[in-house]
Amino acid sequence: MHSTVHLQPSLFDDLGEDGVRLGPLGGIRRLVLGDGAWLDVLPGWLRGADRVFEQLAADVPWRAERREMYERTVDVPRLLASYGEGAEPPHPVLGEARDALSAHYAEELGEPFRTLGLCYYRDGRDSVAWHGDRIGRGAREDTMVAILSVGEPRALLLRPRHGGGTVVRQPVGHGDLVVMGGSCQRTWEHAIPKTARPVGPRISIQFRPRGVT
Repeated sequence: MHSTVHLQPSLFDDLGEDGVRLGPLGGIRRLVLGDGAWLDVLPGWLRGADRVFEQLAADVPWRAERREMYERTVDVPRLLASYGEGAEPPHPVLGEARDALSAHYAEELGEPFRTLGLCYYRDGRDSVAWHGDRIGRGAREDTMVAILSVGEPRALLLRPRHGGGTVVRQPVGHGDLVVMGGSCQRTWEHAIPKTARPVGPRISIQFRPRGVT
């Protein structure tokens, strides 16, 4: 069982009663990772992110999963939810974010973002192990996965898939946007590690094109 750890509000997130909005995407900074992979970063893209976190935490039909690992069945250390093509997003601003990302990356990606996946990291014991999104088209094609984070920051780590190189550490939370692009899902891996520090909850919203999982 996870004990309750409360979200610490951002000092920059008080926008009034209905102050949830997206900022411009023009300030994105691109980090070239190598082997055709890159990471775009835009801190604080979503203003009012704490309000969005509270609504998602309360209203999304979160599910717990169990998976086979090392010849035994274990609990997945986070809660999950998904919204396929045509499904209404759980908050209107997520539909706006999907449309804005699709427009911004239209020339580079060549197709819109279509699906939403959500992960709820309740505290520092929740995590995701090293992986790439290679079950679908990401295993053979360049693509993009955009991640919008609400709640308290956690460390997103990236490393070359076949070893060597430097581990990239990028804090994500309180409305931050990161976009993994190019060959990133094939040539790099990413993770949210466990931490013994007392950290509050975070929700990750992943925007993906069709067939990327």
